[in-house]
Amino acid sequence: MEWLTDPENWLALFTLTVLEIVLGIDNIVFISILVGKLPDRQQPRAHRLGLFLAMFLRIGLLASLAWMIKLTAPLFTVLHEEISGRDLILLIGGLFLIFKSTREIHERLEGEEGEGNARVVASFTAVLIQILLLDIVFSLDSVITAVGMANHLAVMITAVVLAVGVMMWAAAPIGDFVARHPTIKMLALSFLLLIGLSLIAEGLDRHIPKGYIYFAMAFSIFVEMLNLREKKKKSPPVKLHEPYG
Repeated sequence: MEWLTDPENWLALFTLTVLEIVLGIDNIVFISILVGKLPDRQQPRAHRLGLFLAMFLRIGLLASLAWMIKLTAPLFTVLHEEISGRDLILLIGGLFLIFKSTREIHERLEGEEGEGNARVVASFTAVLIQILLLDIVFSLDSVITAVGMANHLAVMITAVVLAVGVMMWAAAPIGDFVARHPTIKMLALSFLLLIGLSLIAEGLDRHIPKGYIYFAMAFSIFVEMLNLREKKKKSPPVKLHEPYG
């Protein structure tokens, strides 16, 4: 429990929890759309079960990934650079985050809207299967983000549990806030680009102090809060494209 006395871990916990909540908005939206096809009496149960599945999947993936990044024995050499199992996971994870965030930014700004609605099947079992598959997809970037930001498994798991708890308690207000302020969503996706780059650097044995990353994120959020306050009474923001709108 020595991580409790390190202020950097508390900062990582707060930052990661906020980021997990913002990045989990899409998961909430997709689950809500899938659950909305069920009878009214089944919807609350399916919604809670969907978020619980998301939490347990993330914890399981975190535990396995935290174990795998301890594999430091070299597997092969590329351009005089020894690549271990840990390096390989960090490189693949970093590339995945950069690809995922870039694609998400493109779809929100240039993509088609509403093209995902026809994929929903209105049966409880089928909806749960689809929720499970969606949770697996969304867990990947969430888990890789956690590994890129925190050094202790306890910090990662605590952030995930807190984020899911907040999402279960305040899913609608959080979703409405992000819908009203799409720059928050774009900011979170840009953070994924930054974390993906730091993971690639770590995979190549180029350590970037996490304090720099936290400062960049905190400063960006501070500036955006000032922008939102300044533009509060002005024209509404640009509407992002939602594939499952």
